[in-house]
Amino acid sequence: MTQTTRTIFEKYEIRKTKKQKTAFIQWVVPYLQSLGYPVTVEQGKCGVRNIVIGDIEQSKVVFTAHYDTCAVLPIPNFITPKSFLGYAAYQILIIIAVFAVLFALMFVAGWIHESLIMPTYYIGLLGLIALVIFGPANRHTANDNTSGVTGVLDLAQTMPESLRHKAAFVLFDLEEAGLIGSSCFAKKHKDTMKEKLLVNMDCISDGDTMLFAVRKGARRFLPELKGAYLSDARMNTLFSEKHHIYPSDQIQFPCGVGVAVLNKTRHGLLYMNRIHTRRDTVYQEKNIAFAVEGGIRLTEKL
Repeated sequence: MTQTTRTIFEKYEIRKTKKQKTAFIQWVVPYLQSLGYPVTVEQGKCGVRNIVIGDIEQSKVVFTAHYDTCAVLPIPNFITPKSFLGYAAYQILIIIAVFAVLFALMFVAGWIHESLIMPTYYIGLLGLIALVIFGPANRHTANDNTSGVTGVLDLAQTMPESLRHKAAFVLFDLEEAGLIGSSCFAKKHKDTMKEKLLVNMDCISDGDTMLFAVRKGARRFLPELKGAYLSDARMNTLFSEKHHIYPSDQIQFPCGVGVAVLNKTRHGLLYMNRIHTRRDTVYQEKNIAFAVEGGIRLTEKL
């Protein structure tokens, strides 16, 4: 574990409130500047503060991750990127559970007085939405997305001086609130990012299969991507050009590639199952090292 990663886990693992994000920014900006990078904090709607590292205009590739962290929830955000049926089934189960809770509350409210039924429904629904967005911070964010943040920072500090002009880095704000930070960045840099490769690291520390969710515009970079991120004893790699579901910041960009590390069942189902809960504590250093080494090779090839 690098000293940078150790510092984040010790002091900045929770980055949900404005105060917590400010503390992180006040630490990470001078640190990156000490490495010789120009750093800008770009502001946007809803209080967005994106941390931009390096020269976006001149770079050949932009490595990104979201640095904001989520509220703690009673159930995980279970993701099966290569199985639409699995992903849809889980979402349906969540909807059923939510309405079961709402109807139970409405039943109790109706028992008290009939006029309370509908107000209880609307208040309960808004309350559940507020819990997801404004609920108490998850204190365990190893995979989502401290892994992505440390991956970007380790890559930035490890990038050879001779390659630094070819790579830039961005830490997005407010991904958990609906990809707001990356949306602001995409609009601000629309022309620049139209043809530029973007590699987004989101949840890369728990599992042994690294999925590359490749958008249509990024397919022309597949030879470089496959040559840079070669499977080895630490990690299997899977490059998916279509028929995948991974809703993260890369979807805002024509040449976006989402990178996530997944576990696999005995029957081959790829899944992510601990994020957004207190169980998000798995941080495999070998995964971060694999992502960093691949990022350097990719930058060399572009």
